[in-house]
Amino acid sequence: MTVPQLTGVHPAWLPPEAFQAIGSRRVLVLGEGALVDTVREEVAAARARHGGGQGGGQAGGQGGREGAGCVLALSGADGLPEPARAVAAEAGPTGAEGYALARRDGVTVVVADAPAGLLYGLFHLVRLGEAAFAPADRPVERHAPAAARRMLDHWDNIAVHPVMGQVERGYAGGSLFWRDGELREDLTRVRAYARLLAAAGINAVAINNVNVHATEARLLTDRLDEVAAIAAELRPYGIRAHVSVGFASPVVLGGLPTADPLDEEVRRWWADAADRVYAAVQDFGGFVVKADSEGQPGPFAYGRSHADGADVLAAALAPHGGVVHWRAFVYDHRQDWRDRSTDRARAACDHFAPLDGRFAENVILQVKHGPMDFQPREPVSPVIAAMPATKLAVELQVTQEYTGQQRHVCYLAPMWSELLAFRPWGEEGRSVADVAVGGGGLVAVSNAGDDPYWTGHPLAQANLYAFGRLAWDPRLDPAAILDEWADLTFPGAADGLRGTLHAIMDGSWRTYERYTAPLGVGFMVRPGHHYGPDVDGYEYTPWGTYHFADRDGVGVDRTRATGTGFTGQYPRPWSDVYESLERCPDELLLFFHHVPYGHVLRGGSTVIQHIYDTHFAGVEEVSAMRARWDKLDGSGLVDPAYHARVAELLAEQQRSAEEWRDQVNTNFFRKSGVPDARGRRIH
Repeated sequence: MTVPQLTGVHPAWLPPEAFQAIGSRRVLVLGEGALVDTVREEVAAARARHGGGQGGGQAGGQGGREGAGCVLALSGADGLPEPARAVAAEAGPTGAEGYALARRDGVTVVVADAPAGLLYGLFHLVRLGEAAFAPADRPVERHAPAAARRMLDHWDNIAVHPVMGQVERGYAGGSLFWRDGELREDLTRVRAYARLLAAAGINAVAINNVNVHATEARLLTDRLDEVAAIAAELRPYGIRAHVSVGFASPVVLGGLPTADPLDEEVRRWWADAADRVYAAVQDFGGFVVKADSEGQPGPFAYGRSHADGADVLAAALAPHGGVVHWRAFVYDHRQDWRDRSTDRARAACDHFAPLDGRFAENVILQVKHGPMDFQPREPVSPVIAAMPATKLAVELQVTQEYTGQQRHVCYLAPMWSELLAFRPWGEEGRSVADVAVGGGGLVAVSNAGDDPYWTGHPLAQANLYAFGRLAWDPRLDPAAILDEWADLTFPGAADGLRGTLHAIMDGSWRTYERYTAPLGVGFMVRPGHHYGPDVDGYEYTPWGTYHFADRDGVGVDRTRATGTGFTGQYPRPWSDVYESLERCPDELLLFFHHVPYGHVLRGGSTVIQHIYDTHFAGVEEVSAMRARWDKLDGSGLVDPAYHARVAELLAEQQRSAEEWRDQVNTNFFRKSGVPDARGRRIH
């Protein structure tokens, strides 16, 4: 294994300069195993660049700074030197992926019980840089991931889809894995991607789209060698490959007359399929399934429950230690828009809450963080609190489908941090993060592709990095994560950049919310591709994404008293808070209530004036972001090509924000007939 080297691709948060602190010192690596070999290769590459030594064997070279060494060791390794022995003894067990860090007598030490921990410890040293080698002793710090599974779902297609293309909801070019229906010949970039993910703390990747089409279905049969090839590139960085499978695979691939999960032939087919996969990929992670959703087949066709459907796959995977990620994104996408009693927000809880406790031990129910579909503002999904006897994974969307599609700056870590800290049972109860950590972990839809900057918008790299770090530790501060990303991405220049990056990115999610989605209204986007404003684009469609705006008011009545009853799916106190017009948070008012335009918010503004004010303010904030970025031009702090790409996208963001402002304000002015109290131009 060699550290992947790419030409013409931005190094993201692992530029060679980020390894200077390690590479310029004497480093000893002790231990056995493939991931320890990866650590050795990383140290050797860093030493070759920054210390002139040639790493090899168990030592990373003999040159470098005198008296400033580093030891990375498995705590059970033979010949563990002092002070590594002392650090290991003081730290105690570190777990399968944890590590301990300390500095004693001029030596920085990382010890771990297992190779994965040593790999994560190495990347922590990279994050710390020179701070890890400060002259003063550093007390023992223990680090371990909060969640055992920290996973990315790729919505990559093998065959280019006529509507969704190579990557569904992909805004960063083509697939890293496939091109024009074939596995890429050179998978070096996949290994480089795995390296980036490991440095952020991610340990699992589903390699194909949850909407499994005919070509992708064959990953279980004659294209299984492609899964093995991709898994081989992920493995050196501790990442397990998962595959999305179609529920109807026994029919589509096996020629069976049924996919009924209670049919014995079907059960045998899935068991045989799992055996074949594990024969090819011994460390395979498991299956991801989207069933009975948006046209994907599922157990409902046979009168079976989702627990029945998930458990047949779980039984096939259990002997191998694999898991089933069964998505809870199930709703009626052919609903009658005239029927106000059918509420898409209710669907997941209605379908799955009655099944609590009926899923097999190796089933992870994968729940979108909100009840709708990754909107800029939603309440937390009530499913997260409704199924205490089921392993739940909370699903986020790093790819910016509804938050600017990586053409807009929208740093999502503040949103994720807020929702992970939410306590469905009140201040004394568990948080969303607690549920995920104690269950199936965190999952997110990847935003990476074959774009030279990985994520299309260079600043969108921060979202991918932040997801990994929050999956590792949900308590981390989004601003501190941004500092980490900046220090790694712009080594030597970050001190001069931090102020600008924070000014542009810290509040960018709320800026995006201001010029797009007022008070919890969502889906005012152009149907199909979801970019740009179309206030009524989904209003009279079967998708269940309505705002019910008319001349008198706006919002969806989801109360128990007069609406769909959705508020009743939450435990107290939130069921009562959301039910109450007076107590419901303003930012979610129109998600839970239909109100007149003259309804007065807590801040003293009316709903209609809030709509006008926020949309004008959002555009002004984007203009300020552009001005801050423009000041960096010629500063030497940012590569000119990088600066130009961001500047180009900020110009598009301002154009789009102005379009959102004008269409939303004009639409609601014409509906309400209420003029802007500030007299600004509305068309």
